[in-house]
Amino acid sequence: MMKQMIKAVFFDLDGTLLDSAPDFYVAMHQLMDEYQQPRLKESDIRAFISHGARALITLAFGLSKGDEGFEVRHQRLLNIYHDTMGNHCSLFPGMEQLLKHIKQHHLFWGVITNKPARFTDPIMASLPLPSHPNLVICPDHTNNTKPDPEPLLLACNKVACKPVEAIYIGDHRRDIECGIAAGSLTIATRYGYLDKTDPIESWNAHFIAGNCDNIWPYIENKIKEN
Repeated sequence: MMKQMIKAVFFDLDGTLLDSAPDFYVAMHQLMDEYQQPRLKESDIRAFISHGARALITLAFGLSKGDEGFEVRHQRLLNIYHDTMGNHCSLFPGMEQLLKHIKQHHLFWGVITNKPARFTDPIMASLPLPSHPNLVICPDHTNNTKPDPEPLLLACNKVACKPVEAIYIGDHRRDIECGIAAGSLTIATRYGYLDKTDPIESWNAHFIAGNCDNIWPYIENKIKEN
């Protein structure tokens, strides 16, 4: 029986398409300097990026949402990040070639992220991409965010492909849960910002990529299966 043809490849942003960790290092170091706190190790910051800015505040200051001073620090971090983002980030090694393969095979591609558009749009505009994405989906565009499948279903609708004709790639459990719930193939990126307490093997992704170079052969095989 003929399998569904793959028509679209969608990426999470931070930790999947983009190595944005250096931008967060700069923002967090500045924030902690302002509060005269010892700087966190870059490896610790990297491990918490996927949990969002609030998690970084908890990690750095031992504060939880609702605690006095939490929201002030959170907003200050977002402002610092907004002013400095894009200056130190880059595509992951091999990503540019992967995007070229996707373009050469006339596949749709795009980004589905939980990062708000005020941060995502300027970063995407600054990246040296070999081709423009067909779409960028942020929380601003949906009622629900990942792991809910709504963002991925919206992306598929925008490029007129069925969810089974799409592959979603991400570095967090919520990305894989989003893809599976939508009915798409999923790729988990071992090179991303992994939570050491949540083994990537337990996410039930259809494939685990150790680096960007591993991704295209998997996609190509899925194309050839048809």
